[in-house]
Amino acid sequence: MAVVGARSNRHNIMAFPGMTAATSQQAILAATQTFYHPPITTQDIQPDRPIGYGAFGVVWSVTDPRDGRRVALKKMPNVFQNLVSSKRVYREIKMLCFFKHENVLSALDILQPHSIDFFQEIYVITELMQTDLHKIIVSPQPLTSDHVKVFLYQILRGLKYLHSANILHRDIKPGNLLVNSNCVLKICDFGLARVQELDENKHMTQEVVTQYYRAPELLMGASHYSSSVDIWSVGCIFAELLGRRILFQAQTPIQQLELITDLLGTPSEEDTKTACHGARSHILRRPHKANSMAALYTLSSQATHEAVHLLCQMLVFNPDKRISCADALTHPYMDEGRLRYHSCMCRCCQTTPAGRQYITDFEPIAPQVFDDCFEKDLTSVHQVKGIENLKCFYECTLYPESFKSINIFQI
Repeated sequence: MAVVGARSNRHNIMAFPGMTAATSQQAILAATQTFYHPPITTQDIQPDRPIGYGAFGVVWSVTDPRDGRRVALKKMPNVFQNLVSSKRVYREIKMLCFFKHENVLSALDILQPHSIDFFQEIYVITELMQTDLHKIIVSPQPLTSDHVKVFLYQILRGLKYLHSANILHRDIKPGNLLVNSNCVLKICDFGLARVQELDENKHMTQEVVTQYYRAPELLMGASHYSSSVDIWSVGCIFAELLGRRILFQAQTPIQQLELITDLLGTPSEEDTKTACHGARSHILRRPHKANSMAALYTLSSQATHEAVHLLCQMLVFNPDKRISCADALTHPYMDEGRLRYHSCMCRCCQTTPAGRQYITDFEPIAPQVFDDCFEKDLTSVHQVKGIENLKCFYECTLYPESFKSINIFQI
């Protein structure tokens, strides 16, 4: 198998066998054309502009006045309306400061408010990525099996890190997977993320994960769930990369569950043990459906035996039987994606005159779990809003100073 040569700089497009440099660039830049920006010079300062909108804020592309580079500025408005909202934003920012992984977006800086009296929103600075996986999937430009493997490898690599830190993302979808023109991918948007609850008697929020990527246990009202909900989402994205269409696209959660059982077949009573009584009764009284997972081979010519074998281990009705990130990364289908990523794309391995020097651990885990004990001590909005309480963020970031040249009030 041919491998990718070392890149000369971080903006080069990943080339695959049989592709010229020009066609390789077209393969990804066709999807990122309107979002790609060349390096900024003092003679070519670009205007600030919005590049994305989410449930909890808006993201702008801005120029860092300290070094001229383009960065992403996320505005989180009205975060102090109530205690629940305040704690959620506080948790997300703490996570962004905690993350240290190539495939997980982290905070570079947080803009400090001039006065607590006018402190109503928070601005977080992160690395600027050029597009997201959703825009690439819906673009007309074909994706090779090599692209699919590299993207899937990075998703699982980043997710393994999150799960090792005891964090559930709970909203893995193509729009939350940022991609650069060199095919480097980062998981973003931790507005719904939380620490995994080990006590099965404690109730967890069910209205999480965008419906198309929502695991069956969530659709069936499970009061407790694990990191396997993220794996189900990855399986849906994997199938979407292969087929270039959403795998389970329904109008309602009930229809969503029907589409899932059309493919997986009617689950056994054991497989629905975490479901609420009403959902379990609904499933079991419906006409029995046979397993039709063989239909996954029709997604595209890239749906090889290895690809479908891995996909079938992700799309398992019973969350306890679903494959983990760590095990998925050991699947033979991931070998080429790992090789290509570490041959020329990653920053953890180094190219020297003697050749490529590889690290010993290709998929590192978090050095420690994310501690959310701080949430128990937050009992009021004023406490969360306190300037002293936010100082911990600034100690975690690369740039302790605020952006004085950016008019954040226009954002």
